[in-house]
Amino acid sequence: MSDSLIDTTKMSAGQRAALELAESSRDSRELSGFAASLFDGSPDFRLLFPLPKPQEEERIAGDAFLEKLRRFLSQETDPDAIDRNGEIPDSVIDGLAALGSFGIKIPKEYGGLGLSQTSYSRAAMVLGGHCGNLTALLSAHQSIGIPQPLLAFGSEEQKKKYLPRCAAGAISAFALTEKEVGSDPARMSTTATKSEDGSHWILNGEKLWCTNVLKAKHLIVMARTPLPDKPHAITAFIVEIDWPGVEIVTRCRFMGLKALYNGIIRFNDVKVPSENIVHGEGKGLKVALTTLNTGRLTLPAACVGLLNRCYSMALEWSKKREQWGNAIGFHEAIAGKLADLRADAFATEALVLYTSSLVDADHGADIRLEAAIAKLWGTEAGWRGADSTMQIKGGRGYETADSLRDRGETPDPVERLLRDSRINTIFEGSTEIMHLFIAREALDPHLRRGAAALDTRKDKGDRFHAAVKAGIYYATWYPARWIPRVAGLPHDLDPALKSAMHDVASLSRRLARTLFHAMALNGPKLEKRQLLLGRLVDTGAELLAMSTAAAHAHSLGDPASIHTARYVCTRGKARVEALFRASSAPDRAAYKLTKESLA
Repeated sequence: MSDSLIDTTKMSAGQRAALELAESSRDSRELSGFAASLFDGSPDFRLLFPLPKPQEEERIAGDAFLEKLRRFLSQETDPDAIDRNGEIPDSVIDGLAALGSFGIKIPKEYGGLGLSQTSYSRAAMVLGGHCGNLTALLSAHQSIGIPQPLLAFGSEEQKKKYLPRCAAGAISAFALTEKEVGSDPARMSTTATKSEDGSHWILNGEKLWCTNVLKAKHLIVMARTPLPDKPHAITAFIVEIDWPGVEIVTRCRFMGLKALYNGIIRFNDVKVPSENIVHGEGKGLKVALTTLNTGRLTLPAACVGLLNRCYSMALEWSKKREQWGNAIGFHEAIAGKLADLRADAFATEALVLYTSSLVDADHGADIRLEAAIAKLWGTEAGWRGADSTMQIKGGRGYETADSLRDRGETPDPVERLLRDSRINTIFEGSTEIMHLFIAREALDPHLRRGAAALDTRKDKGDRFHAAVKAGIYYATWYPARWIPRVAGLPHDLDPALKSAMHDVASLSRRLARTLFHAMALNGPKLEKRQLLLGRLVDTGAELLAMSTAAAHAHSLGDPASIHTARYVCTRGKARVEALFRASSAPDRAAYKLTKESLA
């Protein structure tokens, strides 16, 4: 979306720079796909049913790798020892490399396994229930490190040079965040200056929280490369750790993920060859945002493994632990938590597999909304699940696995999983940032049609013409969002799930109307109504989770999956109704109270 569609005249210089940089790097395609149709109030279930399945050859290859990975993890790794010592043994890293775990999606021609996004997501599910540190190591390397940016934007020379190294186990990292820069790249201080002959760039600056940097051989570095017309332009560079001027300053330590090889890296006049620019000068933020679109899928995929592990531990404990003459699983308070764990694992898996299938069908597929919602919904579900599991296990959940083992009890690592999972709602876009990102994308079709009418930089004639054009469009669009209609549901869909999809369609139309009303009432000030936008985004996310869960259950066909999806939908409808009620509540009182405190 170009800045011509958003009026920036009343913004501060910092706000304007941040917005214009982000807008110039967005995917400019008009939204498409099932998630977009939900926010538009016209869900097209043909895009979802039947849920795509991997080709047989790919499924067999993926299953074979996953079996090797499971065997290696169970026989050769000790997650509690990794957590206790804060280190991943070299033998484990070497063993994972020998399996091909560092090149799951890298094509065979570059030395990788050449597996699909679906197989990669399934591998993340296996890892997520076993060890958060190993999950982070492999995810940061493949999802946001060298492989993904090069697969999407790299030149053939870059792919031939670096991808075989990555596939063989040369660990990579991604350097974007800075001490004073979170989600505001316009304030980036790391810079790269082109040499007079254009053969290389001089890189200077410092990056914070660079995951894998202590073990990395190569990394993607984002740096400001100002252009006359784009003072905040950002370029992506491939940098090798052993180059002169590259300095690892310190290792960062955290509440969880004790063996996370995360640190601060500094660049002092590092000479970077021009051929190491990825995608082109000034296109770095585009590389970062596109990489994160696909990379975000790893986190909810890992949360599937986490939730399944939590459910298994909680269910087993709820069977054997008795209170008041009955197993605690038969007490309604615990039964509700167990049902939510099972439902969240199933729905998150459905979100991940559906979005992964879109990538496999078309590597250029627009998955902005699907991936962001999977990340938002799945990581929040993962955190709730870990918390619920600790509540179910009580003191034994709070006690470490080592302590439980020492006194002869089952060493369930609930405490470790809880600590490790807390970062998931922050990594690669916090929940709050994901709310804003999804809201921006969901509103994009409306901005394309109506923003020009509100832009004070345009003359009155242009604004009037834009308003008339938008009015004609909405004269048919808005009434249609009151008309019940459902298309694309399979005839053999479970009756309860079919009824639930009719509910989804109705709630989707209500969501579209509510978004439209919010735009009409708030105008340009809507961006400041972050609590309202967050609730509307959560509504769309819940509808997508309900829909993909139903499609996943229909694809599997077994009674257990059908029953689980029914619960996801029943619970989801209640949540959506609550979100709609909350959306009409005033938020100014809370803002006023906090504003007084800040003052």
